[in-house]
Amino acid sequence: LKTTKKLREYLQTELMKFKAEVESGEYIAPERMTFEAFARNEWLPKHAEKNMSPLTVQNYMNHLERVVFPAIGHKRLNEIRPLHIVALMDGLDKTDLSGSTKLYIFKVIKSVLNQAVRWKLIPRNPMEGLERPRAEKQRPRYYDQDIAQRAVEALMQEPMRWRIYFLGALLGGLRRGELNALEWPDVDFAAGGVYVRKSYSTTKADEPVIKEPKTETSERFVDFPEWYMDLLRKYRAQWNEERLAVGTKWLGGERQFLFHRGDGRPIYPTTPAHVWYRIMEKHGLPRIRLHDLRHTAATLLIEAGVDLKTIQERLGHSKYTTTADIYAHVTERMKKRTADHLEKFRPQSVPN
Repeated sequence: LKTTKKLREYLQTELMKFKAEVESGEYIAPERMTFEAFARNEWLPKHAEKNMSPLTVQNYMNHLERVVFPAIGHKRLNEIRPLHIVALMDGLDKTDLSGSTKLYIFKVIKSVLNQAVRWKLIPRNPMEGLERPRAEKQRPRYYDQDIAQRAVEALMQEPMRWRIYFLGALLGGLRRGELNALEWPDVDFAAGGVYVRKSYSTTKADEPVIKEPKTETSERFVDFPEWYMDLLRKYRAQWNEERLAVGTKWLGGERQFLFHRGDGRPIYPTTPAHVWYRIMEKHGLPRIRLHDLRHTAATLLIEAGVDLKTIQERLGHSKYTTTADIYAHVTERMKKRTADHLEKFRPQSVPN
């Protein structure tokens, strides 16, 4: 009897807790929650924003809003079946989206549904067992030596800050986010280079989200040719004059971003890419992405005979294999050239 009484009391307590959850709105009924409602109201604030970088969250939400929500956003979580995902992906096959983009969208959907499983809103992920889209393996694009020289000459005709910015990518292999976050204390004129200590590629409430760069170490030093450091000295003088001219309208506080909006606040993360496309069009340069200037920097060094380990450290890759995989086609071409150089030793006659 005592056991029965305790069981009854326990069940009564659990029932009261459940009622309290329902009344407070904390209880989530899976059969009433759509995929979009779950993604926006639960997955985004309670998982994505806590565990992913702001840029990743932004990219995930862009794909969800543009592609996924229109297709399955209205469906309840427990109604989504494998064929719904198959139909969505089949529709993407009829677009001009790349294989890598379709694979990314596939991963975004799976991430949301995986979290629904972990929170026990659905018993299993309907995407389990589905074949992933195949992403075509693209070789990095880059400028060869002749076009790189043309790009340098073109940049010398551009405003100083953009000259410094894009040469930083072309000569130093710096990422866009790393250039965005550069401040004057990161520049070491005596050593002839810059320290890469942080990265900035997205904003939150119009404030930059600063984070450590993509590498296992907290910072790396990237040296530059002397003529680039001379440009930096001139830019520093120009920067100081502009800072004084702004006066009380300076909004950068104590921060000293090399590239800012004119009032001390760092430039918008997307601005450099737009400027780079305008520069290419203006000077008739082959069209490549801003990130491909980084690939150009690595390729030029490989062709100059610099070893991959040094290039890995310069680029900030945490693993040597990453550098080796990305630039395998360049190193193979260099090996072939090496073999060609030995052709001069071909004997005039070969004995039987």
